[in-house]
Amino acid sequence: HAALSRRYVLCEVVSEDPRCRQCIEDRALGLAVRDAIARVHGDYGLACCSISFTVKYLNAYTGTVLLRCRKDSYRLLCSALPFVRSLESRAQRYPCFLNTLHVGGTIRTCQKFLIQYNTTQLLRLLQNCTNEEERQCIQKSLLSCSLTEEQSQSGDEEEDDGTE
Repeated sequence: HAALSRRYVLCEVVSEDPRCRQCIEDRALGLAVRDAIARVHGDYGLACCSISFTVKYLNAYTGTVLLRCRKDSYRLLCSALPFVRSLESRAQRYPCFLNTLHVGGTIRTCQKFLIQYNTTQLLRLLQNCTNEEERQCIQKSLLSCSLTEEQSQSGDEEEDDGTE
């Protein structure tokens, strides 16, 4: 089923403003991405990308985002992501950008990549620690950084009504 083939794009929201991540909502993120696609690729690109596009997972605490799109339009999506310059939430604009970490064919491959990525980041952070307290804080925060089955399933029920 080539028509049912999907791609999952794993990104992180990078912002200087610490309030940005706390205010991220999947609707605002979806609108910002669609807006970027429309600016870069016009109506045709937006139509191609919108068919199966959705924000599958969003962790505001870690800034991790998982986007889903059709396999045949993931290049259009990925090429527009650098043009997301800000996110809007509650009438506030937060400057930020999306850093693409991984593109996978399944949520599972993205989960595996994220675990590996977080492990690498943890090791970097731990090397820079000056005391044991910092080290324990970092280790504790990493435990909450992976995509879990429960979270992705509960998110599916809410957004699958009318997004495709």
